[in-house]
This record gives sequence, structure tokens and C-alpha cells, in this order.
Amino acid sequence: MNVAYHLHKFGIDSRMISRVGDDLLGEKLLNQLNEWEIPTANCQIDETYQTGKVEAIAGENNEMSYIIHSNVAWDHIQAEEECETLVSKADAFVFGSLVTRNETSRNTLYKLLEKASYKVFDVNLRPPFYSKEVLEYLLEKCNLLKLNSSELEMIFSWYSNTYISEGDCINYIQNRFQIAEIIVTKGSEGATYYIGNNAYFFPAFEVTVKDTVGSGDSFLAAFLAKKIQHESTETGMLYATALGAFVASHEGACPPYQVGELDEFMKNTERQTIQEHTTIT
Repeated sequence: MNVAYHLHKFGIDSRMISRVGDDLLGEKLLNQLNEWEIPTANCQIDETYQTGKVEAIAGENNEMSYIIHSNVAWDHIQAEEECETLVSKADAFVFGSLVTRNETSRNTLYKLLEKASYKVFDVNLRPPFYSKEVLEYLLEKCNLLKLNSSELEMIFSWYSNTYISEGDCINYIQNRFQIAEIIVTKGSEGATYYIGNNAYFFPAFEVTVKDTVGSGDSFLAAFLAKKIQHESTETGMLYATALGAFVASHEGACPPYQVGELDEFMKNTERQTIQEHTTIT
């Protein structure tokens, strides 16, 4: 939902495939999407299971941990022909790993992956809701992988006891799973975009962090928006790092803003000027 919200801000027609309970929280979520002008036609309503709930807990260095309630409505997303058609026509299909914790939603995701032409996998390792087997399946299916430094180390640890350089780890994962593009986000240390043998590093904007929830989602949305709009890699990464920092400097994952405000933010916020482009051998 966070990704859809920010894509819409950039003028991208974004849709949600999900499921809420037939309850007050579900009604509020659908109303919120309607206020944001994000269509809710593919947000199913469950008569049995309640709307999902998550408790976000801030720790040291603004690291977030989550209590994610299970056996809720979005664990039971049903496969629908309309959703398959929607995904088959989309420029990009964005999915996470958390939805695979339940067999029903997992099977629905697997069907949709077969219809998508460009698959964007946003890793979200939330113990105990993931398995190596399922994650490897999703890695094999994606065209663009987005993950943070700790998730990269976790995945690489399945294949080696020694963590080498980030570039070498990326090279290994790209080759093993045939992933064309990988983005590694590193919070206040910026982010790196890997494509083929090339790596583009972009430093972070310097802000006072208020809330990191949704920062990674906003980063991905800005990058995807610029990619869909056929902008350069440099432009995509610039807007991605800017929006990630902008969201982290506000309360909530979806603060109100217009893209013009983001442009002003980029002009007035300090960051390192060095942007590295390296070749991996």
C-alpha cells in the first residue's frame, strides 16, 4: 500500500491486490485508499477473517521491529481472473515475501507471478514468517530485487559462512538466481543499484529521522516511477534516496506531499556530492 501511495504521487496508475476484513478497520483502509484515489476494486473483503494488524516498535538507531498478527484477511487473498488480467497488463508487479506465510495468499502470488512481465521483489524478512525454500523460489522469479544490507547478509549466509564485500555478494546472488537488477538500501549510508556488471552508489540526504516506517517503500516507489517514465538511472536513484529521506523525516509511512515539495527538499537538503559508478568483475 505504501508503494502504491507514492507511485500515485508521481502520476503512476497504481492498483492494490489485497484483502481486508468486513470490519471497521477494513472500512477505514478502503476509505483511505479512496481518498488517495487508489482504486479498491481488487481489495477483497473477507467475511471470516479480520483486517490485518501490525505493531511497529522503534529500537536503537531507529531500527524497527514488528509484531505481525497472523491468520488475518490478507493471509487469504483469493486468485481471481480479473487480478491476473490486471497484472499481465501492468508495467511492473510489486510483491513482498511476507504474504507467502499462508498457503492461500502464497498460491495466489505464485499464479500472478506467472502473468507478470516485470516482477519487483521487495524482500521483507519478518521472523518467523519466511523460509529459505520460498525465498529462493521468489528470487528465481524476480527481475528487480530490492533489499537492505542485513537482508543481503542473511540471504548470502545460506551459501557461505564468510561475508565478503557487498559487490561480491551481489554478484553471487545475481548469477545464482539470474536477477538482472538489485538495489541495496543502507539507511543513512545511501543505496547502491546493481545492473549487469555495473554498480551505481548514491549517498543519502541528511535529515533528522522521525520515523523510518515506510522509508524503504517510498524509495522503491520513486525509483520505479522514474523507471516507468523512462528517466535515467541517475534520476531514479536521486529521487529514490530523496523520497526515502523525506519520508523518514516525517511521521508515518505516507505523509502528505506533492512532487514539487520533494524537488524543493532536494534543493535545500545537504548530501554528499560523490556519486560512484563502478564495474564489477
